[in-house]
Amino acid sequence: MPEQEKPYRLYRGGRVKGKVPAPPRPKRPGRSSGEGQRYPGPGPRRRPRGRSWKRGVLLGVLVLFVLLVVWGVASYLSFRGGVDQANKRLDSSTRALLQHQGGLLLSHPTTVLLLGTDHSKVGGREADRHSDSIMLVRIDPKHHRIAFLSIPRDLLVDVPGHGQMKINGAFQIGGPPLALRTIRSFTGLQVNHVAVVDFANFKDLIDKLGGITVDVPAPIRSNRFDCPFGTAARCSSWQGWRFAKGKQHMDGRRALIYSRIRENRLNGAESDVTRGERQQRVLQAISAKLTSFGTLVKLPFVGGDLLKPLATDLSAGQFLQLGWIKFRAPGSRALHCRLGGEPSSASGQSVIEPSEDNREVIGMVLGLSAPQPPRPGSGLYGPGCAVGDASLG
Repeated sequence: MPEQEKPYRLYRGGRVKGKVPAPPRPKRPGRSSGEGQRYPGPGPRRRPRGRSWKRGVLLGVLVLFVLLVVWGVASYLSFRGGVDQANKRLDSSTRALLQHQGGLLLSHPTTVLLLGTDHSKVGGREADRHSDSIMLVRIDPKHHRIAFLSIPRDLLVDVPGHGQMKINGAFQIGGPPLALRTIRSFTGLQVNHVAVVDFANFKDLIDKLGGITVDVPAPIRSNRFDCPFGTAARCSSWQGWRFAKGKQHMDGRRALIYSRIRENRLNGAESDVTRGERQQRVLQAISAKLTSFGTLVKLPFVGGDLLKPLATDLSAGQFLQLGWIKFRAPGSRALHCRLGGEPSSASGQSVIEPSEDNREVIGMVLGLSAPQPPRPGSGLYGPGCAVGDASLG
């Protein structure tokens, strides 16, 4: 056997057993560069990067869609629960007086009567059932326009079965049914839906929405009503509520105070009729906040509470339709109107004798004629209309 093939190694001290050295393995040529590069084997197949990116986007879209569906269902169920409770609070005699409307609100003009009651826990009005605010809202989806018509509560009208008296007395005598009959008889307008707003819970609704933003057209310093202090001494030195001019954020309590102001000590021309304009601004701010993105996000958690101040016949689906109409109708085209007349007295009370111009204002609300402001010389209670943010004066 040749010496290089012996199964042992030779050392100076002799031979030592060991493993037979194996011949070196031949090197495999590499895939790209050649000799000396080890072949890694087949290994796992790599997916193209583009396909992995598309799959991630598709998965994200699918998860987002599922979340939106869950959110939508939860929001609707929460809101519908609040609407069901509001429907139960409206008596059947009021429902019987409403003009049935065939078809969707999205395609038919609708008239909604809003009655604000002032039996509040503040100001000694716990047992008072006057309608503090009377407003008709005319929705015209075809022209994407909403018209607000305020009716002064001191307007002298004929209350069916009770003779002539202030229009807000109808609510005190016969509740929403008699108020609805009186307003329908005086204006000649058919009312399709009604919502009775309890001012005792009005501020809670605004607080649930996180407050509202109201554009105050002129500075205000009110008389001393609903004094915030607990002692007569502090109330006697108190100068009244103050509101600066311009846009300002209001919580529920402050918005309620703003909508109740009947006297502005900085402007003697303002009156109870002017208060109707303030109430319209507050109502428009609430409707804008209700249809805002922030409210929609919170709807599964607050939907049941939004209708607590209301007693209404409107269904959840009809509320959603009104929200869409409000979203489509720009505030710059909103019509703000009021009825009015001449100051007078009856049975020892201050009243407003209706003006013949009230019929023309109702025609403006119906879209039969162009909006016109109060006639020059018509006084503090002159009827008329204004568009957008314009003041009735």
